[in-house]
Amino acid sequence: MENELIHKEETRDDTAAKLGMWIFIFTELLLFGGLFIVYSVFRTQYSREFHQAALELNVTIGAFNTIVLLISSMTIAMALTALQKNNKKLSLRLIGITILMAFVFLVNKYFEWGAKFHHGIYPGSELMMKFEHGHLLYFSLYFFMTGLHALHIIAGMVLLSVIFFRIKKGIIHSEKYVFLENGALYWHLVDLIWIFLFPLLYLIT
Repeated sequence: MENELIHKEETRDDTAAKLGMWIFIFTELLLFGGLFIVYSVFRTQYSREFHQAALELNVTIGAFNTIVLLISSMTIAMALTALQKNNKKLSLRLIGITILMAFVFLVNKYFEWGAKFHHGIYPGSELMMKFEHGHLLYFSLYFFMTGLHALHIIAGMVLLSVIFFRIKKGIIHSEKYVFLENGALYWHLVDLIWIFLFPLLYLIT
């Protein structure tokens, strides 16, 4: 009887954790969805300026980062499957690769932003204040949306690092893996957001 109660309690906790993550993902989609709508409206109003400003972005770096995140989504999904099959060592390796891919993404973003800063293009700079309104809107949205996404990447790295050490300690295992499952869902969200950001900012000129 006691074992049944414990099992039901764990099931309820897992269900609540999954529901909480899906609600969180929904709010994040609303946030970025709103930003995408704002971007699309301004792009329609200032199509010439947005086209000219988009040419300043490095499509190669953007495409490389897209590939990096797609690989990381694959590795975190494989990590979950490996843990479910009780392959702890493989799961840890795959989570480590996912965190490494996130780091590579941030390094590339650092160099991309660094190039903009070097040329005086950053929020509040004298050069940006001299831009036409359309150019100013484009770069303001670019820095805000990619910066917000980068913060999500960092949060994901912290989350996956916590999961990594909990798996290592045996707290998360093949019978109790909802934390890793939620971590994977969050990481897929980060990937999905970038899949929309990349064409909007880099390709649609």
